[in-house]
Amino acid sequence: MTAIPQLAAEKDLLRRQALARRKAMSDVERIEKSLLLADYADGLPIADSAVVAGFWPIREEIDPRPLLDCLRQKGHTLCLPVVAEPYLVFRKLERDADLVPVGFGTMAPGPAAQAVRPDVLLMPLAGFDNAGNRIGYGKGHYDKVITALEETGPLLCIGLAFSEQEVDRVPVEAHDKPLNGILTEQGYRAFG
Repeated sequence: MTAIPQLAAEKDLLRRQALARRKAMSDVERIEKSLLLADYADGLPIADSAVVAGFWPIREEIDPRPLLDCLRQKGHTLCLPVVAEPYLVFRKLERDADLVPVGFGTMAPGPAAQAVRPDVLLMPLAGFDNAGNRIGYGKGHYDKVITALEETGPLLCIGLAFSEQEVDRVPVEAHDKPLNGILTEQGYRAFG
């Protein structure tokens, strides 16, 4: 097995293990831990009036919506990702916006919503380590969009996850983009 397929296989195993731990949590535990994210909104290193991209939770993901509401109340513009080619696009999320399916099981404002460039990505993930490396779902959506957004200005990348999703070490491939920080129900941790 060559190095790249071996790294991909290691990541796939870690992904499956982290997702199994996440899935083993009760619904009540997931809800309670998701609500705790909002308690840390004031401690996040997000500049005033930043455009913040959240995500619509799927399966057993941590739910960022209470945190997003806190950030909206603090004056941030919110947006949600839409699966597109060559990479994700972000549509402005207005209060009471009609949401539509936009790929990968997620929801976002429809095509009439304004496209915006986020300053901050609050990102879902399958697993993460203490060095800020993350394991996504294997499609590369965030790695591609991070590369594109970094060409147009500064970008803050914060992973959102349950603490149960932490792994000892994420094998890193050349295309992988590290996190600036991680927010779990236990608080915010900066990397680098």
